[in-house]
Amino acid sequence: MNRLVVIGLDCLTPQLALGTWLRDMPNLKALLGRGIGGPLRSTLPPITVPAWTSMVTSKDPGMLGIYGFRNRASYGYDRLEMANSTSVAEQTVWGHLSAHRLRSLVVGMPLTYPPQALNGVLISGFETPNKGVSFTYPAGIQELLDRLAGGEYLIDVKDFRTEDKESLLASVRKMTEARFRTYRGLLKAGGFDFAIMVEMGPDRLQHGFWRYCDPDHRLYQEGNPYQHVLHDYYVALDQEIGRTVETAGDDAAVMVVSDHGAKAMEGAICVNEWLQANGYLTLKERPAVQTRFSTDTVDWPKTRAWGEGGYYARLFLNVAGREPQGAVGVRERDRVCEDLRAGLECFGDEAGKPIGTRVYRPEEIYRQVNRIAPDLIVYFGDLNWRSAGSVGVGSLHLRENDTGPDDANHMEDGVLAWGLDRSAGGEAKDRYSIYDIAPSILRFFGLDVPGDMIGESII
Repeated sequence: MNRLVVIGLDCLTPQLALGTWLRDMPNLKALLGRGIGGPLRSTLPPITVPAWTSMVTSKDPGMLGIYGFRNRASYGYDRLEMANSTSVAEQTVWGHLSAHRLRSLVVGMPLTYPPQALNGVLISGFETPNKGVSFTYPAGIQELLDRLAGGEYLIDVKDFRTEDKESLLASVRKMTEARFRTYRGLLKAGGFDFAIMVEMGPDRLQHGFWRYCDPDHRLYQEGNPYQHVLHDYYVALDQEIGRTVETAGDDAAVMVVSDHGAKAMEGAICVNEWLQANGYLTLKERPAVQTRFSTDTVDWPKTRAWGEGGYYARLFLNVAGREPQGAVGVRERDRVCEDLRAGLECFGDEAGKPIGTRVYRPEEIYRQVNRIAPDLIVYFGDLNWRSAGSVGVGSLHLRENDTGPDDANHMEDGVLAWGLDRSAGGEAKDRYSIYDIAPSILRFFGLDVPGDMIGESII
């Protein structure tokens, strides 16, 4: 085999794809049977951005300087800025392959908009604002997408946090079918040594339908009309995998990979409400109703820390000499961080029962800390709870998401299934690392693995 075809499925989760439903996914099962695979440990935090970029660079989020889709651009109090391809300073696998005159196809990979030149073809990922902008390289490819898709090529679904479940389901199915048809159409054109696509459908559908499909979810109701939505979608994904394996041909090795998994969300911890209650955050005026947190409302000279909501929490300290109106002395920073860690890790649910929160300092978990990192990264309830950034909630706990319907949070393991001929020497492990994917791809093509990649080749 001298070509590699990768099928990236955002949020494909191992307890389903490698467990409960594997018997109903014969094509994925066949890849595992003749190759290697298992759970794939994601980045910390396990979220789409930066996980996919870490996968294709073998660099952790601190090395990338990308800690989420939104990041601080300065130590001012401005809103966070969106990451895009210009945020990625590290070389991707297709960059390395281009330098060795190998041709790549990249479809839907996060953090590829605006598109950058490569030896091959690139269609940008979900952060592309709309189809009215230039989102392919070369630009002429854009005109072919709808035809290749057999209809409309969808970059992403418009709103996956919605109560309109029928519309969400139809949109995700349409997007997934169009992405795979486009990917296979480009593969058929030939000439690619390496090809990778990322489909966001599993992520969007799981966030929208988890409560309906997981008997262990607190809101699950037996016999509800959406009970089999996720199972049927996974089966449909497996059929798409089979068609893609067939299109790839006998001279291609096929890899299926996901960046993280999903699991039931218990609720949300109102991080900025907690910070107010514990004397770290002071607002100019407390809102009377639940309101999105805004840095414009903060009384900065009286504030020591503030937080951002999301699948995990990011906490920032208001440090003197670093932030414009810093209230934490430089020598106090470590003590305040440890006080916050202790307080958050012992904070429990509504009844006071510990939920297993984990708090990290970037310098403890990353090999480098580039750009502006959070001072603390918080997994509420080991990611069974998400972080709600809203203020004026009137409670430290929510049983609903504060940014729209969402009943799943991310989990730390994704999926790897590589139908690689066993003669290639693939090493079987109980769990693989997301950082091992890039060096394994380079080794597949007989290339040296750069010394600054932090993963190890599994072949």
